[in-house]
Amino acid sequence: MADVRRGARGVRAVGAALCAAALTVAAAGCSEDGDGPSGAASKAASRASDVVASATAEAQKKFDDFKDGVDAKGDVKLGDVNSDGDRSTVPVTVSNGASDTQSYVVEVDFKNGDGKLVDTVVLKVNDVKGGGSKDATARSTHSLDGDITAEVSRALRH
Repeated sequence: MADVRRGARGVRAVGAALCAAALTVAAAGCSEDGDGPSGAASKAASRASDVVASATAEAQKKFDDFKDGVDAKGDVKLGDVNSDGDRSTVPVTVSNGASDTQSYVVEVDFKNGDGKLVDTVVLKVNDVKGGGSKDATARSTHSLDGDITAEVSRALRH
């Protein structure tokens, strides 16, 4: 029986040593203040995620305010993304195929070279005459780096 207890103590001691070694290795990869390269990357990713979440929530509010809208995504065309100082812009053309004057709300998504959403903006294009078109510009809410593309996420008219 004494051998069994000594064996159990040995297993526990080895387990404790392995656990301590694993914690030491894990702690070495982390810095408490997040100042290391992985901490900086994590903070930047978190900030970018927060900005996109905020812009998406704001876009939803604007669409919620636009009552009785009809899908009009096909009425909206985008030009090429340009840089305007520290912001990205894209020309927007809304074509109204109806006979009466319509107003539009358009959500434009800006994406990076990997196709990941990096910003979203909503613009209202009011009083587009029947059979006519109207130009506007979608402007990013913050500075965007790299190869940026834009697409119409959704559009409504009323």
